[in-house]
Amino acid sequence: MAPFLGSQLSRSLRSFQVYGANTDVGKTIFSTILCNAFRNQRKNEKVWYLKPVSTGALQDADDRHVAKFAKGIETECLMQFKEPVSPHLVTAKPPSDETILRAICDRIQKYAKTSAGTFFLETAGGVHSPTLSGHSQADLYRPLRLPVLLIADSRLGGISSSISAFESLNMRGYDVEGVLLFKNDYYRNDVYLKEYFAKHGSKTGIFPPPPSKNHEDSTADQEAMSSYYATQSSSNEVLDMLHHLESRHTERIMKLEKMSEEAHKYIWYPFMQHQDLSPNSITVIDSAHGDFFQTYSSGKGDSLLAPMFDGSASWWTQGLGHGNTTLTLSAAYASGRYGHVMFAGTIHEPALSLAKLLLSSLQNPRLTRVFYSDNGSTGCEVAVKMALKASRVRYGWNDREEAGIIGLKGSYHGDTLGVMDCSEPCDYNKEVDWYKGRGWWFDFPKVMMREGRWVVEVPEDLKEALGGSVEFGSLAEIFDLEKRKGEEAGKRYEKYIYNTLERLIKKEGRRFGAVMMEPVVLGAGGMLFADPLFQSILVSVTRSNPSLFSPTDIPPITPSSELTWTGLPIIFDEVFTGLYRLGRLTPSSFLQTHPDISVHAKLLTGGLLPLSTTLASDSIFEAFLGEEKKDALMHGHSYTAHAVGCSVAETSVKSLIELDNAGGWEEAKKNWSVKGEEIVVWSSWSQTFITQISNLPNVEGVWALGSVLAIHLKTSRAGYSSTAANTFLENLRDNAGRDWKVHARALGSVAYVMTSQTSTRETVAHMEAVVLGAL
Repeated sequence: MAPFLGSQLSRSLRSFQVYGANTDVGKTIFSTILCNAFRNQRKNEKVWYLKPVSTGALQDADDRHVAKFAKGIETECLMQFKEPVSPHLVTAKPPSDETILRAICDRIQKYAKTSAGTFFLETAGGVHSPTLSGHSQADLYRPLRLPVLLIADSRLGGISSSISAFESLNMRGYDVEGVLLFKNDYYRNDVYLKEYFAKHGSKTGIFPPPPSKNHEDSTADQEAMSSYYATQSSSNEVLDMLHHLESRHTERIMKLEKMSEEAHKYIWYPFMQHQDLSPNSITVIDSAHGDFFQTYSSGKGDSLLAPMFDGSASWWTQGLGHGNTTLTLSAAYASGRYGHVMFAGTIHEPALSLAKLLLSSLQNPRLTRVFYSDNGSTGCEVAVKMALKASRVRYGWNDREEAGIIGLKGSYHGDTLGVMDCSEPCDYNKEVDWYKGRGWWFDFPKVMMREGRWVVEVPEDLKEALGGSVEFGSLAEIFDLEKRKGEEAGKRYEKYIYNTLERLIKKEGRRFGAVMMEPVVLGAGGMLFADPLFQSILVSVTRSNPSLFSPTDIPPITPSSELTWTGLPIIFDEVFTGLYRLGRLTPSSFLQTHPDISVHAKLLTGGLLPLSTTLASDSIFEAFLGEEKKDALMHGHSYTAHAVGCSVAETSVKSLIELDNAGGWEEAKKNWSVKGEEIVVWSSWSQTFITQISNLPNVEGVWALGSVLAIHLKTSRAGYSSTAANTFLENLRDNAGRDWKVHARALGSVAYVMTSQTSTRETVAHMEAVVLGAL
């Protein structure tokens, strides 16, 4: 069975979810009133009522009450338990939340196909009453994201519980379209709440309470309730609410229908040639939850929303799933406590806690300081400023002669002007008027699987220096750097790197201020999987040969400790590859080395807020100590160390570490184990699947690591401007015959798909079938 897919919206079926601010506030009574009102006013339409879980005596079941007093209504209860206790106590083996959601989803789809009409889903107890599995109802039903009718509490204390319930729903992305409550002349909650909810955009309906129950005469009791429902179901108050709900349903659809045309008119998109853009090619996202977008479809079929797997992990930021409640509450708390407070010369708890968490968790003894900025590009910009100043101070460069960056071909560190210059000319930067590439970029051996075999491929023009391509029995063998450094490849790499640097510096007179690279995988440059041995040796050659980089009249410095940078500062851009994207907290551990500066963003906040950190060593920090302010690192922005972002980031990083410690990826790791040895590398994508792809005739090579899958397609025209992946992407989006479509992007001839760090094996297995079909 495919995983549950998400929210439902139909042109012909109006669907609503009834939540209560507390237990015993009248959810079933108001559901009955509304069912009768819609049935009476829309005689050619049907009305459905569903109670997913009910506890207590069968004769008191809510679905039976609705069936008794709302004739002609189809009612159903999915699970009835006779014990009158909280749902989480009624069974030792509860069905999964997903099972309940799928059952509800199936009903909604069936009703939409049957006839035009209205559907009510009534919850149990209050907003946070537990489900059968013990989770909050508000979280259980969130993937459905049905418009909500909140039944407020008219009793003593009801103002507080009603507002609290509304805020809980609002923070989770529900639309509370209407609020209903009984009039209470003593407490007069209705007067206060009507004004409160009007300010928050929710319409309020106030009704007289039902007659008191007649325990002595059941016939009289039933007649009294029937009379009450007859009166209230045709009252102006309920008809006004009915028309409001109908208009809101229509407005929602109309907004979705217009969005792509309006976006085409008003929006300037990144990385997109608008000459080729049309409204039909713009994906309209109504909401997102877990691994999926809920996207507007053109109205073909019964549902106007289609689930779409977020295959780019929302452009590499998504780690803990969309709509993650833990992150949302963390953001809400920090927002309420701080909002934003300026950071120059101040400190707040989220910034300090996050800094200490990162420094301790990354276990890099070199890193001692954390600098905050707003995104990965800016974080890299800061890193370059740090490294160049440290080199200038160390080597006594008093002139303004250019100092370049040593990096790798295909690297890219962001779109700000400074770090654009840290990459060779490419489609991202060469059309920018101020661009001037400043550095040297090594070509390097690359890793991929070809026809079922892992290969380290050496570029053709480097084979004389580095030797030919080499096959390995497993991906883990490629990461056995201790063994490989003593082999011929390691010796060749070392000689080639040293000779190249010596030629550039001693013979050509070039000056360099830093080594900057993305460890293991170069993302934006084309999902290039670098041979980790080459990257590791580039660092060791740089550090062990400081005389290469010193002016001839300045003797190399004797490091004050083994943690002091030597040769050149080493910058690791971990914006894409860090924080478990590749299966480890930091990809530097793959290279068995520690950078002097590292940059983190993307997964840092779990995809919720923009934030970046640049971590540096003491020997870098000390270069900015001086007598004048100009000696300091003159960089910052208004939202430096944004308290909300820092709070969310701390929660996100802790959640990822806990996932790892709790064995959250154990199943995937076992799939990648080799002969019972320690698991060195793993991926959420299975080995069998990777092998299948590697043998397809249209695939040049493939690799998977952590949550990333990269497919290099065969083409006569490689590179970012290639259109080789277009057909594959179209197949993913169309995905005929499958339960969901896939939103993915390509880097020229390289197509990539990413899971989140919380994707289930069931979801990934389904995605594997989709990808194979698209190829």
